[in-house]
Amino acid sequence: MALEDDIAFFEQVPTFAALGKQALQVLAIGAETRHLQSGAVLFYAGEMADAGYLVQEGSLLLEPGTFSDSKEFSVGPGTLVGELALLTDTVAPATAIAREPTTVVRIPRTLFRKMLEGYPVAAQRLRDLMASRVDAWTNELSTVQKALKKEP
Repeated sequence: MALEDDIAFFEQVPTFAALGKQALQVLAIGAETRHLQSGAVLFYAGEMADAGYLVQEGSLLLEPGTFSDSKEFSVGPGTLVGELALLTDTVAPATAIAREPTTVVRIPRTLFRKMLEGYPVAAQRLRDLMASRVDAWTNELSTVQKALKKEP
């Protein structure tokens, strides 16, 4: 893909859309494209995660780790996997397996952090986006807690 195409693709991802074209250009230039054959493992549950992966083509099956009660599910083009790993040390909660020939864009944490340092407006927009998500999750949790209290 051409650089402009990569930037346009990144703009379709909610987390990246708020960052702005210049910040996305930095990510697009520094990101790595990986091609996976069907059945190939991108990463394993329990491994240290140092990057986020944006599914460009194909799909990934995410199988939860041993200590998770989550169910497996599939993600396709435009999905950002490992978003938290872009910002902080974390462990992959699931194993990611290519369901078919799949292309992902790997965005290392070091690249993402340098981009945020170079574009403070992008960092502020990301902070605002994350804060609004936390508020929404808090409201959802409050609604669930109220519903549970009403049950006999």
